[in-house]
Amino acid sequence: MANVNNNPIKFGTDGWRGIIARDFTFDNVRICAQATADYLKEAGLAGRGIIIGYDNRFASEDFAAACAEVMAGNGIKAFLCTKAAPTPVISYGTLARKAGGAIIITASHNPGAWNGFKLKNESGSSAPAAVTKKIEVGIARLLDSGKIKQTALARAQQQGLVEYVDLDPIYFDQINKLVDLNTLRRYRLEVIVDSMWGAGAGYLSRLLDGGALKITEIHGERNPLFPEMAQPEPIAPNLASLSATVMKEKAGVGLATDGDADRMGAVDENGVFITQLQVFALLCLYMLEVRGERGPIVKTLNTTSMTYSLGKLFNVPVFETPVGFRFVAPMMQEHNALIGGEESGGYGFRGHVLERDGVLANLFFLDLMTRTKKLPSELLDYLYGKVGTHHYQRQDIIFPEEKRQAIIQRLKQNVPGDIDGITVKQFDTVDGFRYTLKDGSWLLIRFSGTEPLLRIYAEDGSPDRVEKLLAAGKELAGV
Repeated sequence: MANVNNNPIKFGTDGWRGIIARDFTFDNVRICAQATADYLKEAGLAGRGIIIGYDNRFASEDFAAACAEVMAGNGIKAFLCTKAAPTPVISYGTLARKAGGAIIITASHNPGAWNGFKLKNESGSSAPAAVTKKIEVGIARLLDSGKIKQTALARAQQQGLVEYVDLDPIYFDQINKLVDLNTLRRYRLEVIVDSMWGAGAGYLSRLLDGGALKITEIHGERNPLFPEMAQPEPIAPNLASLSATVMKEKAGVGLATDGDADRMGAVDENGVFITQLQVFALLCLYMLEVRGERGPIVKTLNTTSMTYSLGKLFNVPVFETPVGFRFVAPMMQEHNALIGGEESGGYGFRGHVLERDGVLANLFFLDLMTRTKKLPSELLDYLYGKVGTHHYQRQDIIFPEEKRQAIIQRLKQNVPGDIDGITVKQFDTVDGFRYTLKDGSWLLIRFSGTEPLLRIYAEDGSPDRVEKLLAAGKELAGV
């Protein structure tokens, strides 16, 4: 069984993703499932079974069923979701049911031509690199000469090796412990929710229906083409319909979840996008000041420096990791962190599964609004009164793969002493090429771990200066 186009199956910052029918084929998905089954046996986790979930993308339920057949063929019980479900629902279900891990068929925020294979460990967190490397070794062996074991789905059910599960009830019970939903329901507020045609459709409505709070959902149906957006990623260009609907309905806030609902996005009462860095800082402020909790903050290196100001203000430490929640979760566990976040809009919280949860993050954002009785623009003003004004942008640039090494060499060999007239105080290559300037602003250039993109990030107190930093980044990279 050959790998299509001889493309190696590589796990990036959050699983393996590929173009459907070119790389992401049933043969390759079964190979991934077999390598995962081999790992579960080797790690002594096979007896706990594995949860298999999926999103709303093209044929996701069929790819998930193929994974269940492979697990059954290896004598490992598969708990197969009855319907598309958010990644955090599956992650929490893995932890709550004490399963050996989870496979989730999703490409998260990628365009509709993509699908993916996410792997969660027994704690519900993204499988660490040490695990995915073992699975990659197994995949290479299977591509060369391995045999896939599988049992037809109907027969596997008869044998008790496949069981259908609905994880919503245990997830909803958990959410009720973390958020005062009754108080939220009583708050008079109009909320527009953009589910981005994804697996999070209906979840906020189901949790909050029945009170004064009114939710209007858009893009809540299944549509694997993701019309009206380039991809189901909750960033400003893809949330134009959300912004327009907020303004048309004169709503108090617009909230979004990405394709598999492990990320959130927001627009304010004027339809203006609230960046992921602003949202993370607001959620940190909510935890520390509004809820009065204490504990470390964990951030990826490409998210906001406002966390350091909040850390000093509330006397809590801030820890930094490379990009990817698979780095954030272990750091949160090690330090019993209060909150962890990344630039992509993924946030995790103490007392919950150590994984991103866009549904819970949106509920916490609403709780912040109701407890402070402030609209989003007012919340930002309040935040800036404590940490100063911060602006941020990211540019994604498609580049020819054959240029990758040339870009890397150019960046390595041309480290500037200053950028836009400001001295480079620190340069590091922990994850990409990051330039921290003397005035506290920063610029980062790195390759995406999930898509063929070069990403350039910048944060500063002035939006004009952010634009200049991004332009300098493009010049440094030669793109």
